[in-house]
Amino acid sequence: MSDVINDLPFNLTKAQLRVLEEIDNNMESHKTMNRLLQGDVGSGKTIVSIIAAYKAVKSGYQVAIMAPTAILASQHLESFNNILSRYNIKCELLTSGISKKNKEEILEKLQSGEIDILIGTHAILEDNVIFKNLGLVVTDEQHRFGVRQRSKIAAKGNNPDILVMTATPIPRTLALILYGDLDISIIDELPPNRKKIETYAVQESMTERVNNFVKKLVLEGRQAYIVCPLVEENEEIDANSVIELAENYKNNVFKEFRVEYIHGKMRPKEKDEIMQKFKDGEIDILISTTVIEVGVNVPNASIMVVENSERFGLAQLHQLRGRVGRGDYQSYCILKYNGGSDVVRQRMKIMQDTNNGFIIAEKDLELRGSGEFFGTKQHGIPEFKIANLFQDMQILQMVQALAVKIIDEDPQLVQEKNVELKKIVDGKFGNRIEI
Repeated sequence: MSDVINDLPFNLTKAQLRVLEEIDNNMESHKTMNRLLQGDVGSGKTIVSIIAAYKAVKSGYQVAIMAPTAILASQHLESFNNILSRYNIKCELLTSGISKKNKEEILEKLQSGEIDILIGTHAILEDNVIFKNLGLVVTDEQHRFGVRQRSKIAAKGNNPDILVMTATPIPRTLALILYGDLDISIIDELPPNRKKIETYAVQESMTERVNNFVKKLVLEGRQAYIVCPLVEENEEIDANSVIELAENYKNNVFKEFRVEYIHGKMRPKEKDEIMQKFKDGEIDILISTTVIEVGVNVPNASIMVVENSERFGLAQLHQLRGRVGRGDYQSYCILKYNGGSDVVRQRMKIMQDTNNGFIIAEKDLELRGSGEFFGTKQHGIPEFKIANLFQDMQILQMVQALAVKIIDEDPQLVQEKNVELKKIVDGKFGNRIEI
């Protein structure tokens, strides 16, 4: 790894070097690496994955990098090529949008071992994607991929090392439950050149002033995001919608600028085209739902306005805020909110006071509880009747260590002292798990 690190046009942070050492030790050992890499927005996770991929390729293996969207995958391809092309490492992109002829060519080269690193979307999971010698799998934005998808891609190699990355700061407590099977690495330091994103929480009554500020920045040549909680108007919910706002902003408020909108109900191809246009500077103001939360790098975008920000979780607001502040310009995030309850004010104050995603995630968990931490309960985080995930972290860690010890000593739970435990496991999960 050291040769590629020494050749980089910038210095890595201490946190990045520490994480790379953990990954290096894993990759050198006889055990398969299963590691979760958490790093705040802009902390430099991608370069860590590039260096890990370099090591795998130089050790004779192929690498798979899986991203949740085509535009993010192509962004990764660009980053990987920038660093690795000089070492004669062949990177290729596989998404559902490529032509049949091109795809056949890629699959052939992949199987023969001519491609070292394959970067793509869910398209990589298809059965006809066959690697010659897959040794490392990296999934970006892990919460977008389920456990089945993770194991499906791993099955394409012979126990490849696994690195899962997320920019969603997950408090260590929750990480232990969600990813109990993974070792956890954290990049808890930002590169020294990152400017702090100035964050302001304002009431809806400030809308005109906010709009004038957006105009000022766009006239200076910058671009803006405006984020809404809803796609369409909803009579039951008093919140701004993308379509309604886009209409008003296009025809009235920002009629002198190029305004477009994007939301999750659009076809993937349509979303990618709009994001590409925004990236290329062909759109001045992009009105969006949280679909822009993950990934795309637009260094010229320097302001984000979040409508009805009281409707978002703090961790989600922090993720959204990370879409700006990616270039050389001072960036701003304006959180417009309704309602003046203590909790709303407290949450807005946290966002104004800190740019540290881990502090924000801990506060979010403290204020909202685990069930709502991810917006819904889709992650299967259990609701505890007695324990409090935030307050009882030490007990949770002890229990996790004990669970690992029991599985190591008695994986089938056949020992006399584990008979009752086996009954409980069977009662709760039946035949859904294999012991």
